[in-house]
Amino acid sequence: MPRWLPRAMVLALALVACFQLAIWGFHQLVGLLLNVLIAFFLALAVEPAVDWMAARGMRRGLATGLVFLAILVGAVGFFALLGSMVAGQIATMVEEFPQYLDSVISWTNSTFHTHLSRVQVQNNLLNSDWLQKYVQDSANNVLAVSAQVLGGLFNLLTVALFSFYFAADGPRLRRALCSVLPPRRQAEVLRAWEIAVAKTGGYLYSRGLMALISGVAHYVLLEILGVPYAPALGIWVGLISQFVPTIGTYLAGALPILIAFTVDPWYALWVFGFVVVYQQFENYLLQPRITARTVDIHPAVAFGSVIAGTALMGAVGALIAIPATATLQAFLGAYVKRYEVTAEPRGRFRVRRRRGEPEEAEACEPGPVAGDGREAARGGERESAREPGVGVTRGAADGAPDGGPAEGRSGGTGGVRTDGA
Repeated sequence: MPRWLPRAMVLALALVACFQLAIWGFHQLVGLLLNVLIAFFLALAVEPAVDWMAARGMRRGLATGLVFLAILVGAVGFFALLGSMVAGQIATMVEEFPQYLDSVISWTNSTFHTHLSRVQVQNNLLNSDWLQKYVQDSANNVLAVSAQVLGGLFNLLTVALFSFYFAADGPRLRRALCSVLPPRRQAEVLRAWEIAVAKTGGYLYSRGLMALISGVAHYVLLEILGVPYAPALGIWVGLISQFVPTIGTYLAGALPILIAFTVDPWYALWVFGFVVVYQQFENYLLQPRITARTVDIHPAVAFGSVIAGTALMGAVGALIAIPATATLQAFLGAYVKRYEVTAEPRGRFRVRRRRGEPEEAEACEPGPVAGDGREAARGGERESAREPGVGVTRGAADGAPDGGPAEGRSGGTGGVRTDGA
């Protein structure tokens, strides 16, 4: 056995063990990394307001605390108002449930010629196996639901804490990150940071605009139908459908449908149909256009980025996909070299096929054919021979004295001429 083989085997096993350990650690920290990512984009969203207050003499920590306090007060007040409204409507539904049941039974009997009664329906419903099984499963899952609620609160506090530090210590964080990079890389990092702030702000602006349009549209419908609490329900639909990814649309539409059902079951059907139609209008017409204007990305790219983000990271990916894609596109745009496109490139050429020869493109307009530069060089020589001083090349025009030798006049650089300079 060669002397180096045992050490090579030990090194290979150590590398495999380190790789497996890194994969295990990454899977264990996926939740924390997602929370940090959400906190980073939230800090980018509130950083303009923090910078505005800090520029007027307020400490960044105090400014960040005031911004987060305003967000917290607004969220708590909104959900408290909706909670009281929902509780009142649920109590009304429970009180009037026998009347709803009688109307449904009478409609069923008159339409399908049945002989149902409310007592029979109630007994069948209360003694059904699926209801008893559902109640038993719900009682057994109380501990699991409580654990999920506590876990959600812990994740919310984690995101709030990280976002507070990212926003309050934004300049210090940027200096610490740039201190380990060369000056050229520092400029790139700072530019990417500014682009991320601008694109995240544009994304939130687009979401706020779509929430306003959605809220107004649903408010008009609910007001026409006479559904109570129409302004609050319009605000609920606008905010939840835009700022809660994936399931926000269903949560936003369920509450107006439920409250419309307390007024008239047919109203609930009308609201359901309007929610479905408006959602299609928003997904395919409104959202791509507004996102393309505010975040400056193509509607197809925005739609594809949301799908890709959902597939990769679920609801979190759907929420941050558009600002992340816009930031990456704007940052990489500075490193992509672009050229001017000639006017109507397809209309200037036609394909000519000769008998026994392959296809070739021929210019429809007369002019010099782009070749290897030899004809242009010969033409430059003949022109310069007829008119002395005219055949000055680019190099001579850039810095050679008048009357000096024109470089490249007979060389292989192409004989570029100016307009008599």
